[in-house]
Amino acid sequence: MKTRKVGIIGLGHVGAHVAYSLAIQGIAAELVLVDPKESKLAAEVQDLRDAILYCPHDVKINGGTYADLGDCDAIVNCIGDIDLVASGDRLDELTFTAAQVKGYIHKVMASGFNGFIVNITNPCDVITNILYRESGLPKGHVIGTGTGLDTSRLVSALSLQTGVSPQSISAYMIGEHGASQMAAWSCVNFNGIPLSSLEHEDPKFAFDKPELQKRAIGGGWVTYSGKHCTEYGICSTAARMVRCIFNDEQRIMPASMLLDGEYGEKDVFVGVPVLLGKNGAERVLELPLTAEELANFHKCCDDVRKNIKTAEGIAPAECK
Repeated sequence: MKTRKVGIIGLGHVGAHVAYSLAIQGIAAELVLVDPKESKLAAEVQDLRDAILYCPHDVKINGGTYADLGDCDAIVNCIGDIDLVASGDRLDELTFTAAQVKGYIHKVMASGFNGFIVNITNPCDVITNILYRESGLPKGHVIGTGTGLDTSRLVSALSLQTGVSPQSISAYMIGEHGASQMAAWSCVNFNGIPLSSLEHEDPKFAFDKPELQKRAIGGGWVTYSGKHCTEYGICSTAARMVRCIFNDEQRIMPASMLLDGEYGEKDVFVGVPVLLGKNGAERVLELPLTAEELANFHKCCDDVRKNIKTAEGIAPAECK
């Protein structure tokens, strides 16, 4: 049986929780943690090792450097500075995160790494684009969590109002993982029954759509304002993506993926439903959007392109 090894870059609240989620679920047999702060790295390695005896799976936990990531099957990129998003805008991290990623991705690739990258770092679509361009990895081998977490927030709101299990609800937030993302309302269904068939029959299915979309977009800031970070939702999103790839689940999930003609868009990473399996993001699924929804989606893509252009002018940081 092939054992799976995952590298995690950046051990803030998110990176540390991704490590724990991968360990507790047995998704990875070995974790290699990388962080420029040596004391933080040592602390997280120790804490995770302390937990293994009482975990359901035996997982090896090691600290390392970029050079130690060469034989990893996947890397989850979590570098960031949470203090930079206090304004409520993920773009405020761009100058820092773009410089950091540009500074170390070549070191990662020099290690011989040839696996999959799942990016969490914000602004997610822009940083995923940098990782793809700078790594030279094949299309579909570099994805971002994108609107995966935002989709979970939307589904949670739909479930709370209707009482229907989240597992029986199909709904997507798509576009930018940011302020311009949108809910694909025309495609919402409850185990195959379209929302349009239910919303006039049962008041539980009569949603305040603008309000729920606003809540899905702003849910992260509700969490941030109370605990100065987000952890459980995003680490579960990333861990599930890694699991889908490792287990060839052929599961459809929202992810930040490079578009190549889908939805009439090219050369831009945005959140869309993708099919995740052993080859990474194996296919982009095109939702049958209305003309109005498609126009809004194009605007999302244009916003991301502007941010990608800004990122192109940011110089790499010096990374150890």
